[in-house]
Amino acid sequence: MESARGAEAAGVAGRGGETAQTLDRGLRLLHLVADAPGGLTVTEAANRLGVGRAVVYRLVGALTGHGMLRRDGEGRLRLGAGVLHLARRAQPLLAEGALPALRRLAEQAGATAHLTVVEGGEGVALAVVEPSWTSFHVAYRTGSRHPLERGAAGRAILAGRAGAAGPVSTSGELQSGAYGVAAPVLGVPGLEASVGVVSLAALDVDVVGPEVTAAAAAVATALAGA
Repeated sequence: MESARGAEAAGVAGRGGETAQTLDRGLRLLHLVADAPGGLTVTEAANRLGVGRAVVYRLVGALTGHGMLRRDGEGRLRLGAGVLHLARRAQPLLAEGALPALRRLAEQAGATAHLTVVEGGEGVALAVVEPSWTSFHVAYRTGSRHPLERGAAGRAILAGRAGAAGPVSTSGELQSGAYGVAAPVLGVPGLEASVGVVSLAALDVDVVGPEVTAAAAAVATALAGA
């Protein structure tokens, strides 16, 4: 009787370990596809995961069924709409976690502060906080989109990809007469983002730059611990 129970427990533990391994591989596959702009073939995915093609086919079948992966016209693996659904559900949590640091930054700099994230290859303003004491400030709408190559927020994200943590400043790239300073949010797995300010007057990067960088670090700490 005892040996039977032991065998049963061992079987349960073995299945649990196999399930955890499958889950780990599935998550790794999603990250690999997310990091491949041109998609991946099954063979490429198998080589990068260090498993056989049959294993990848099983993972793809399950993830496709949940809308997390899809195949394009050439059969390459790409992210599915299910990932976007999860991302949209997570966005309010990201914005809530960033708000305290954005409020402090807006008051310090006397400029509109914002958290910008990457979505669909563009920068999207996820959270915006306006200063309370200025007579005039930029009205920057939540949900505003712009190319990553234009504006301080997008340029800071691109700099973060290259490992640079310092502030980036621009003038008039998104709107004539507007000045921006931003720094990347680093150290949060799966998130590409920046924190910045935008103003109608020129910003002293020597003063505002450290404030923006500190705010980006505070947001990273808040989101990493969320």
